[in-house]
Amino acid sequence: MNVMTPMRNVDGPEQLDVAEPISVAVLAMGGQGGGVLVDWIVTLAESQGFIAQSTSVPGVAQRTGATIYYVEMIKARADGRCPVLALMPTPGKVDIVIGAELMEAGRAMQRGLVSPERTTLIASSHRSYAVAEKIAPGDGIADDAKVYRAAQVAAKRFLAFDMAALAERTGSAISAVLFGALAGAKALPFPREAYEAAIRKAGVGVDASLRAFAAGYDGAVNPVKPVKAVAGTAEPKLEPIGDAQFDALVARARAEFPVEAHAILAAGLRRVVDFQDIAYGREYLDLVATFLPFQHGTDATLVRAAAKYIALAMAYDDVIRVADLKTRASRFDRVRAEVTAAPDQIVDITEFMHPRMEEVIGTLPAKLGLWFEARPRLLHALDRVVNRGRRVRTTTIRWFLPLYLLAGLRRFRRATLRHKREVAHRDAWLEAARAAAASNPALAKAIIELRRLVKGYSDTHARGLSKFDKALAAAIRLRERGDAPDWVRRLRDAALADEDGKILDGAIATIATL
Repeated sequence: MNVMTPMRNVDGPEQLDVAEPISVAVLAMGGQGGGVLVDWIVTLAESQGFIAQSTSVPGVAQRTGATIYYVEMIKARADGRCPVLALMPTPGKVDIVIGAELMEAGRAMQRGLVSPERTTLIASSHRSYAVAEKIAPGDGIADDAKVYRAAQVAAKRFLAFDMAALAERTGSAISAVLFGALAGAKALPFPREAYEAAIRKAGVGVDASLRAFAAGYDGAVNPVKPVKAVAGTAEPKLEPIGDAQFDALVARARAEFPVEAHAILAAGLRRVVDFQDIAYGREYLDLVATFLPFQHGTDATLVRAAAKYIALAMAYDDVIRVADLKTRASRFDRVRAEVTAAPDQIVDITEFMHPRMEEVIGTLPAKLGLWFEARPRLLHALDRVVNRGRRVRTTTIRWFLPLYLLAGLRRFRRATLRHKREVAHRDAWLEAARAAAASNPALAKAIIELRRLVKGYSDTHARGLSKFDKALAAAIRLRERGDAPDWVRRLRDAALADEDGKILDGAIATIATL
């Protein structure tokens, strides 16, 4: 709560100063420079004769919770008396809310910080997906259109554009673009020159920050309607790449499969060959081809579904795959680009890994892995050593080299226990789909799409596989029913609805009564 400063009148009783401070709330995730932005705002206010105070309440961690920064500023009094300013924003009493990412603007509205009577809401329209969105069994991505609709109603003024893209383009942090947008919005009674002077006074990354500030200022002064990017609009092409063996697979795919399936086959071939080798790519085409006899006329729906989900099943996430992806040069380049590191800057990457003994055994030759599994006491003792969280710095020789050598085990993957089990599981699933395809192609497609339930690594993979097995068993029991495809789709949606599978269990219980 803001406390008004008493003011003595020589001709009468003591009065309260009714001047209200200007309040600014900033919601930013770790690494987005929220603290720097707030420091600039405080420096800006003080340079213009205001008293300013900033506080912050940190989120849980980077990418899982935003820090809320709060600034209050009020014009300094000539008599030198200082006001008492609030430490936290009061719902309905915030003049400016700045969200460093679109959903942070949504969370600000949920907290009641945005009001139609007084709040200017400024947000970057880009998305940095939260952990809750990423770990959802199904499509957990929040609908950004709802944020736009709510902001038009909840805020007095709403300003949004892709500030992350501008930051990348100008080689700076998003905080500088946000500062420019704040200046361009004219939400504070300060001239542009004062903002730029605050950046210069900080003395760090001045040139890049000023470039980003100018881009943010122009974006606010000349706003354009935000356009949501549509991922995957450019379909992959089933075309030669210059490698004789891979090009032979491309030629075969173009000759054997309908044109409507070429794009998904191109993506599938690249995935499975990258996962293993050219022979694995031939195996992939062989499996997809088993569904060609069930194609009706020019309808390639079943073949397309098979091409997609067989590729996903074949390129599963095992220890070897994870090690391979984490030691690729392209990944290090991508991380450097994401943090906008300069060529002369050192980037240190720390991974969090939590291996289980199940993953270790899966990389062993099948007979040796089964030998360990037959000795539960030994397995439990070893799991106590292996099964714990580790912070692995993949940018050091100590950790990069073991992961690199582990990735090299790809040539032996076909002999591992994990691969043999994946193949057996995959073949049983495809056999059920082919059995249904002979009389009910729609049911076969629904069975193929159940593979969507299996994803991820370690515990996530185990939970998805368990739900897949339950849903597949129920689908096989339903195959004599005319409405079997609808029921299988309901099973899939039920399995995706929650992590624990309770909704799926309820759907299966319902099926048992049919």
